[in-house]
Amino acid sequence: MELKQLRDKSADELKAHLVDLHKESFALRMQKATGQLAKTHEARRVRREIARVNTLLGQKK
Repeated sequence: MELKQLRDKSADELKAHLVDLHKESFALRMQKATGQLAKTHEARRVRREIARVNTLLGQKK
């Protein structure tokens, strides 16, 4: 998701999105551990998006 779209979300929406990202991150880690992860760049994308959401949550406080 683009940064502009994330900035338009409320704090509650960002928290919900963060939960979804953590679930996706867990699923990707499990795929990596079992050797089923084909798109290795997805893990990096999710990690960075989690960092973006955390930054925006900190700014909204």
